[in-house]
Amino acid sequence: MTHYFTNNENLSHDINKVNVVIHNTSYYFYTDNGVFSKGELDFGTELLLKTFEYTYPQEKECLDIGCGCGPIGIYLAELGFTVDMCDVNERALDLSKKSVSEQCLNADIFISDAYSAVDKKYDYILSNPPIRVGKEKLYEIVLGAKNYLKENGEVWLVVRKDKGADSMIRDMKNIYSKVEVVEKKK
Repeated sequence: MTHYFTNNENLSHDINKVNVVIHNTSYYFYTDNGVFSKGELDFGTELLLKTFEYTYPQEKECLDIGCGCGPIGIYLAELGFTVDMCDVNERALDLSKKSVSEQCLNADIFISDAYSAVDKKYDYILSNPPIRVGKEKLYEIVLGAKNYLKENGEVWLVVRKDKGADSMIRDMKNIYSKVEVVEKKK
């Protein structure tokens, strides 16, 4: 699992194109060895995108933090949001750039360890955060989002119940003025 959070140049490539339709919005992204959810849209990411409620995206800015191969950011760009996407995995970022470019979408895609290279605030921060990266880094991403939200900004996450969702909700309530579970599946 740690290969998702490092850059392993010796890992062989096996690039696949994944086609997705969510709320009648069609898009695709590429996956490869060494990136999360190889060959398909992860169940949690799909649930996040299907339940994400937003105001009209005109002039709304989004950050896809820990973007991986980019399904969240690409979907948001397809909807018309101004999108930034970041990750520590260079292979994942290259795949995101390829997908964004081929679909003539606009997104600023850059390397960042959590928020280390993020220099602005957003209306929405979305993530299927890397649970297995460890609690300290996970909480840096989840709780640290507060510092990168505009006034009335929202952070949208998906977390498996068996991977600490209850404790994360409890800890988020200490930081955020409102924490809400929008959907539960499985």
